[in-house]
Amino acid sequence: MMVILFRSKLTDTDPDGYSRMATAMDAHARTFDGFIDAKSFKAEEGERLTVVWWRDEASLKVWANDAKHRVAQQLGRERWYEYYNLDIAEIVRVSKFD
Repeated sequence: MMVILFRSKLTDTDPDGYSRMATAMDAHARTFDGFIDAKSFKAEEGERLTVVWWRDEASLKVWANDAKHRVAQQLGRERWYEYYNLDIAEIVRVSKFD
């Protein structure tokens, strides 16, 4: 399993446009084979953290090269992100308690 940690901070430019794009990209990602889940969090100072789980590296690569996703990335850099950091890691062990 793969996990993406996407930390970002938004500019004040077009927050409604960002919200629409983020909602559309979340819905689009969920249609991909290999997508497991995504959760987003926002810190008090405005930094956001989105955590996305993928089944494997191959399914993550399909998402990374998706044309709609590429357009959203470019728009994000041009309009919405003050900064972002992307970490991609492979999960080596999972432990659960229910």
